[in-house]
Amino acid sequence: MTETASQAPGQSEERHDFSAEVGRLLDLVVHALYSEREIFLRELVANAADALDRRRFEALTEPSLALPDGAKIRILPDKPGRLLTISDDGIGMSRDDLITHLGTIARSGTRAFSAEIAKARPEERPTLIGQFGVGFYSAFMVAERVEVISRRAGSEEAWRWHSEGRGEFALAAAARETPGTDVILHLKADAEEFLDPVRLEAIVRKWADHITWPVTIARDGKDLPANEGTALWRKPKAEISEQSYTEFYRHLGHLFDKPWATLHWKAEGAMEFHALLFIPEMRPFAVVEEERASRVRLHVRRMFITDEAGLLPSWLRFVQGVVDTEDLPLNVSREMLQSTPVLGRIRNALTNRVLTELKTRAKDDEGYEKFWENFGPILKEGLWEDQAHQKDILPLARFRTTANEGWTSLADYVARMKPGQEAIYFLAGENVAALRRAPLLEGFRAAGVEVLLLADSIDAFWPDRCASFEDKPIRNAIRSGEDLAKLAPAPDAPAADVSALAAALKTALGDGVSDVRASERLVESAVALAPGLAGGDLFRERLMRRAGRDFPAPPPVLEINPRHPLITALAARGESSDLAEIAATLLDLARVQEGETPADAAAFARRVTALMAGGLAPAPAA
Repeated sequence: MTETASQAPGQSEERHDFSAEVGRLLDLVVHALYSEREIFLRELVANAADALDRRRFEALTEPSLALPDGAKIRILPDKPGRLLTISDDGIGMSRDDLITHLGTIARSGTRAFSAEIAKARPEERPTLIGQFGVGFYSAFMVAERVEVISRRAGSEEAWRWHSEGRGEFALAAAARETPGTDVILHLKADAEEFLDPVRLEAIVRKWADHITWPVTIARDGKDLPANEGTALWRKPKAEISEQSYTEFYRHLGHLFDKPWATLHWKAEGAMEFHALLFIPEMRPFAVVEEERASRVRLHVRRMFITDEAGLLPSWLRFVQGVVDTEDLPLNVSREMLQSTPVLGRIRNALTNRVLTELKTRAKDDEGYEKFWENFGPILKEGLWEDQAHQKDILPLARFRTTANEGWTSLADYVARMKPGQEAIYFLAGENVAALRRAPLLEGFRAAGVEVLLLADSIDAFWPDRCASFEDKPIRNAIRSGEDLAKLAPAPDAPAADVSALAAALKTALGDGVSDVRASERLVESAVALAPGLAGGDLFRERLMRRAGRDFPAPPPVLEINPRHPLITALAARGESSDLAEIAATLLDLARVQEGETPADAAAFARRVTALMAGGLAPAPAA
């Protein structure tokens, strides 16, 4: 507690410089977020609550770390000394913890933080603190000096950290009778309002009423309750305002937007639990692709257990929330969590509830396309890894297509299928714009056959495991030449006999290609690449190589257009001494069309230059 915390006698201070990033950040916090300074108290109370949660959780496997009876968060205003202390009985910090957590900036980076500050409206600025994980630094909005006295649970040592936020901080040994942390703010002259217990209680009610730990404010010699302490997810929906949902959502995920969807319900019967889940409106800055685990928090009888229970599959990891059950023991271990059938049933119930919400919104909510742009690539991971839910996910998927500029569903695609068309066709690649120009789609366009354009990394994989939709096969356009021949009208121009040219090109290219063959899919382009006879998708092969994985694949097939003037001229010319150069140039042109680089860029440039120079050479005199 603050009253017992002090610097140990005879101990000298060690001083450390903040990184330049932290110094810049402190300036931004003080000057750019000044419009709503009360936000600092929410951040410090939230940090205290996290410390209590962590100690309680670690005590499950280390009983010596058990919380004391009556563990809580205390707010102690001292008007004569112009001090405000936020004290907790949580896990505490060691010397290294203080340096790590209070001396370095969050990963988000000051530059990104500064950019968001510049473009945000004033009423949005306070939420940016949580977005960038810099809540502690908000204390400098109201304090001219900040002290932190902390003792790590399980240790006898305490340490004092203090700084004026001007480029450095100091550390020294201290004394604290019990584990926990005191954050002591030496308030600025214009921040004395935050020493008024009534004002402090109003702030706690506004920002932290849902905190499950008791928060008290010292007043007239007593610690008076400042928050209701009722878990929001256990309240009836009729008693919760939209603002309360939004503030809880922001606190829970350290986000700054509003939830796009809020799912709040109580499951009763053979299995009972409370659930409060949120689907974000915006894609978080801490991109969820970086970590594939769901972080929905598991509580047992209101007490936090873990956010690593995998309560939702990884392809729903963008969902935030809390699940609270009575059907697990409070001392549940991670090993028990992995094996208990209760948790498996909860997982299934949560997954089905989220899918039901998405199905409803996909039909009626105009904002669904924005949701899909934010989280569609993650949701599609379920098509690859969760066969049990493929039929639920496919109707939710939205795609770009050769038929229009907007998004389309598979159901809408099927409704537009050409008479006689039996399959759904797709092409996967780097980006939609490049796919629209793909040579291998020229025949489909000429035939009036719509093709889905898939440009997310996961699109290189999931079609292999999704055989059909509404009994319509899902096929890669690259391997659908025979289908196209049935659907396409007869070409106006006859095809040249290029069999001899194809054989000569194959000989010239050697192991660089699996085969050279005439193509009925090309209309405007002279050449194109297709996967080898035993190969997979070219897009997938490129992704695997970029990821540094050894991905053995047969060389591609070079397709040549028997109606293109260049190919017909080469076929008519017969054998020539420069065929090897021409063959290499054609293969490199096909690579460029696929978004790849030539095998030898310098040699490719020389060949193209020579061909152009030859074409521009003056005709010999008569």
